[in-house]
Amino acid sequence: MDSSHCHAETKQTSNSGTNNLPTTSSESNQIELHIEGVSCASCVAKVEGALNAVAKVRRAEMNFPQRTVAVFGSAEIDKLIAAVAAAGYKAKLSENESDADTLGKKEKSDRVTYHRLLRDMAIALALGIPLMLYGVLVGDMTITTTLERIVWLVVGLMTLSVMILSGRHFYVGAWKSIKNRSANMDTLIALGTGTAWFYSMCVVVAPGLFPEMARHVYFEATAMIIGLINLGLALELKARGRTSEAIKRLIGLQANTARVVRDNEEIDIAIDEVRLEDLVRVRPGEKIPVDGSVVSGHTAVDESMLTGEPMPKEKVGGDEVVAGTLNKTGTIVFKTTRVGKDTALAHIISMVKRAQNAKPPIGRLADSISAYFVPAVIIIALLSAVVWLVIGPQPVIAYAVISATTVLIIACPCALGLATPMSVMVGVGKAAEAGVLIRNGEALQTASKITTMLLDKTGTITLGTPKVTDVVVASGYSEAEVIKLAASLESSSEHPLAIAILEEARDREITLVAASEFEAIAGHGVSALVDNKRVLFGNEKLLNKYDVSLTDATDHLKQAKQLAEQAKTPIYCAIDNKFAGIIAVADPIKDDSIDAIKRIQNNGIRVIMLTGDNVDTARAVAKSVGITDFFADVLPEDKAKKVEELQRAGEIVGMTGDGINDAPALALANVGFAIGTGTDVAIESADITLMRGSLHGLGDAIAISKATLRNIKQNFLGAFIYNVAGIPIAAGILFPFFGFLLNPVIAGAAMAFSSLTVVTNANRLRLFKPQDH
Repeated sequence: MDSSHCHAETKQTSNSGTNNLPTTSSESNQIELHIEGVSCASCVAKVEGALNAVAKVRRAEMNFPQRTVAVFGSAEIDKLIAAVAAAGYKAKLSENESDADTLGKKEKSDRVTYHRLLRDMAIALALGIPLMLYGVLVGDMTITTTLERIVWLVVGLMTLSVMILSGRHFYVGAWKSIKNRSANMDTLIALGTGTAWFYSMCVVVAPGLFPEMARHVYFEATAMIIGLINLGLALELKARGRTSEAIKRLIGLQANTARVVRDNEEIDIAIDEVRLEDLVRVRPGEKIPVDGSVVSGHTAVDESMLTGEPMPKEKVGGDEVVAGTLNKTGTIVFKTTRVGKDTALAHIISMVKRAQNAKPPIGRLADSISAYFVPAVIIIALLSAVVWLVIGPQPVIAYAVISATTVLIIACPCALGLATPMSVMVGVGKAAEAGVLIRNGEALQTASKITTMLLDKTGTITLGTPKVTDVVVASGYSEAEVIKLAASLESSSEHPLAIAILEEARDREITLVAASEFEAIAGHGVSALVDNKRVLFGNEKLLNKYDVSLTDATDHLKQAKQLAEQAKTPIYCAIDNKFAGIIAVADPIKDDSIDAIKRIQNNGIRVIMLTGDNVDTARAVAKSVGITDFFADVLPEDKAKKVEELQRAGEIVGMTGDGINDAPALALANVGFAIGTGTDVAIESADITLMRGSLHGLGDAIAISKATLRNIKQNFLGAFIYNVAGIPIAAGILFPFFGFLLNPVIAGAAMAFSSLTVVTNANRLRLFKPQDH
């Protein structure tokens, strides 16, 4: 059939809906390192800075909660490890093993660390709590007698043992930081607790050097602070583990074994032993082990865990199946097309992990602040001590020590460092659950600010596959007869419209017959002899060319015009030179496109449709889905120009498409959204992939983006208010007015609580339901 039958775009997409999931990576030569000794955002900045300074490194992205860093480039591993060591941290290459094994080892390591932190907390609090209760219930901790000196000397040595056993990691981290001429969270903790202990020991050893009012010891502060901060780190680690749930669920989709047919025998083998072009048999209720193409059998596959689409998809010969999906009804045999790290599921896991590593622009703010924040805090602590020494009341030395120690403790930037990565990890995981794959942190943030959304028509708003929508027959003919003859004539054609008619015949269970004397008439249609009848099938010009009378078909011609106005393509059929009927073919609008577009518009986003189709078809589709702005007859380069034009006008542009012709616009847009059922080129050009064909994925992505950004801002607000308000109070600004000076123990507890608050707030995102927004 001649292409003149349809002016619409005819981008072909698979009816399996999963054949074009992401299977290539835009990044090559990625090395993942596991980092030890990282404790805050300033540490992250140092590690990334050290790695970015290595020759042949394009970019380094650290995942702070997971303590891993992805290095992109071709640098030697030994040089990368050496650069991290020079920055004061330990690095080792993440082993080349399955994601499940890697996650299992990480969970085991986290459990060991968690129990160690609880042990360190228990040791420190076992000394700190009795000392604190003594100070509250019995009396002050001043030294006036020799016996008190002996008792407090023993207590001081016990506190030293707590510092060594429970706080060693803080002091080691601080020493490494000092050697590298930098400062971090460990520096503040070590200085604060060390100052309190050293001052107290000086009082015990040489009380005569201090005024009587200044002979106060603060051993309980050192022990309590170490205990409380270890508790905070343990609780953070526990909550942090929950952010890996999305990865765990995706890994859980993978089958462990596959039933392979080799030499006419079925054998069960480990999943990593499956080779390309193996034949694999899958029975009802079993998971699809690797990607492949169905060779025989018929079944329905539940792809909901992968795409978010609830309805099982029918699979027959030639359809693609994807690892991790669940075979529901029949038995199939398929030939493997992608195995191991090349499967769609493996790439999805990789994309989610990479997105969790990435920082949105708001997250990079934390790194910049922390680099200056810690040195600034040390200066503030020293200045507050000097002020107390100069103008403070007696005992000035005690007050100076308390204020400096409290400032150092309360200003630890743990909460600041956790504010972004915790929210990003949960947000990206939540998006993956909804069938939305976010490639990078910038897209995660920018999606919440989109003002204009450009939508491709074919395959995005519409199904992308022509379907028969109407059959109009002349008197004396039946629908079945017209479809039988037209489909028989088109049985050897691969034209999209011919395929639509063949599918309609198959759905109606119509048996086709052989065609002969086939002839294609350019710009008109086709002719053939079918069942001893001369059949003409094409446009109105074809019927005029063969002098087919349309005198009695006036009403039918009106119907044809109405169908054309509805973005449908009417194809005329004549049998033995008599008008027999019209078959209308169209690219149907997806069932949920109208609701999804309305949902986007309700977010205050202007929606524009772009299409290479003609104006009449574009107008009909736009009107059907509630879009007022559209551009028709648009070439691929024109789509990119339209993006540029809107950006120059100050719009933040989102572009959604599924075809190769959409790739330039997807790459140029502020955020590119690829329909997961589209082409690999489109998916690789986009920032976000919508795994299902539904535009509701756009609404989900925007809702999750807004929720994540809101969550990050809440975390930042909490961390900043805590530090900005806490530091002046710790320095003693309230003392002249209320006689109140913050206790270092309270500062330690508040710091631990601040980190826990950020982690808890980030995990609130797990309860977020994007479909409700």
